[in-house]
Amino acid sequence: QLQASGGGLVQAGGSLRLSCAASGRTFSSYAMGWFRQAPGKEREFLATIKWSGGASTYYADSVKGRFTISRDNAKNTVYLQMNSLKPEDTAVYYCAARKERGLTILLGGYDYWGQGTLVTVSS
Repeated sequence: QLQASGGGLVQAGGSLRLSCAASGRTFSSYAMGWFRQAPGKEREFLATIKWSGGASTYYADSVKGRFTISRDNAKNTVYLQMNSLKPEDTAVYYCAARKERGLTILLGGYDYWGQGTLVTVSS
């Protein structure tokens, strides 16, 4: 089970850090990802990180340089640091876990999903 938290209301240019805590199983060997879904739009990939963390990450162009994904396997938690937020970043943000260790941007490549946390960026 994955529990996303940390969403809220922030002004444009501000920052938020989302957390995704895993329970019920150990996700330390899983690749993890963050996605978001804005009203009326499809869910889109944002970032993914390998089980080993560190430099084994990949980002969507829309967030590269502004968002950073990281993980703490000891805490069974993955994070998404979001800086320089824009109104178009407003969406429900979801974390996901993938049994395979390789990275993917495809929604279908993930096996477990969190419930989502709402991020609203005001202009």
